[in-house]
Amino acid sequence: MVEREHGADPHDRIRERMPVLASYAASSVQPLAGTTVAVASHLEPSTGVYIETLRDAGATVYCTASNADSIHGDVVEHLDAQRDVNVFAAEDMSEDALDRAQRDLLGQDLDVLCTDGAELLVKLQSHPDLSPSGIDGVAEQTTSGVTRARAMETDGLLDAPVFAVNHTPMKHWFDNVHGTGESALSNVMLATNTRLAGRAVVVAGYGYVGRGIATKARELGAQTIVTEVDPRKAIRAHVDGHRVLPMAEAAEVGELFFTATGNCHVITDEHFDRLQDGAILCNAGHSDVEVDVDGLAERADVVSDIGEGLIRYRLPDGRAIEVFADGTLANLAGPYSQGHPAEIMDATFAAMFVATRELAGQGDDYTPGVHQLPTHLDREVAEKKCEALGIDIDSLTDRQRRYLDTWRREDIVD
Repeated sequence: MVEREHGADPHDRIRERMPVLASYAASSVQPLAGTTVAVASHLEPSTGVYIETLRDAGATVYCTASNADSIHGDVVEHLDAQRDVNVFAAEDMSEDALDRAQRDLLGQDLDVLCTDGAELLVKLQSHPDLSPSGIDGVAEQTTSGVTRARAMETDGLLDAPVFAVNHTPMKHWFDNVHGTGESALSNVMLATNTRLAGRAVVVAGYGYVGRGIATKARELGAQTIVTEVDPRKAIRAHVDGHRVLPMAEAAEVGELFFTATGNCHVITDEHFDRLQDGAILCNAGHSDVEVDVDGLAERADVVSDIGEGLIRYRLPDGRAIEVFADGTLANLAGPYSQGHPAEIMDATFAAMFVATRELAGQGDDYTPGVHQLPTHLDREVAEKKCEALGIDIDSLTDRQRRYLDTWRREDIVD
């Protein structure tokens, strides 16, 4: 009889599914030796592996959460016991407590910030006395964070380089499309026992996240409707096979809604009048401001916690509107949320790792402002991921390289 092993580290399975990070952690070279790195992200298991990787590369890591609703207590407990890892977070902490913890973290002597939603960067700008020696650079992993960083750059407020890691292919092609697309849908379906086949699913925003949600919902049989403010993305949604409507019209026909715009007040008072009885509102954007939950609560006669992450708002006319996870991240803050699959986060956090390594070693080569992650670093991550997946690809021949590098191409072909 085979004995069942007890007491194994439950995070080992996550580490096994993150081979690119494992390759960096296993290296005998410690490119981050002597570097202090601050991480603000969703404290779930794959983030824990990323933090361990930074530590194994020689860094002293200070970590906190980017969202109070996505803190996993077991991850905090595990990281708190690690050498050279300092945790500024606790399970079930309030937003005010998280704000204080982030400020305490920024009071340390930091070299590089690894941020989600630019939370640490914005706080550092608001309280420049927190990190006395200044920072060498910032690696930002989200769409909303890059948007905020660019707004700060426009206002002349950035005094360090910021890598827009979110905008590199190894991040947004996979994390945003497949990570958020799958995890948002699967978490809502599991928690609410909701089918997608035949249902009218409205997706607000057709960026990488919105496209992932809409495409995967359609593949599961949903009747997909997209709302947009960008005519180019609206056309892309149309030719991808989705119906495109303004939100005022989509509100009347939709049954299940996902906001994925990175903006605020996407579903508001004017839409509540049009929603069908039983409509479910979910947010897959970074912040809990896309659905005006407070406005809906003010209109309701009765507000009921019906379990599984759902709050029901009964309106005076008898219609019931349900909001999932209080309008915060559907894939990270629901009752069964696990975030993105570890295989997806392996590429995202590997891109964050190489960005951190570059800023720690070559940060002086970059001027203050927002920068794309250098292509050679993104390709480095891709090559390691291909190797881990057993994918072989071709290489350009010398003739093909010459052909691409010249405008006199007939000379190369002949």
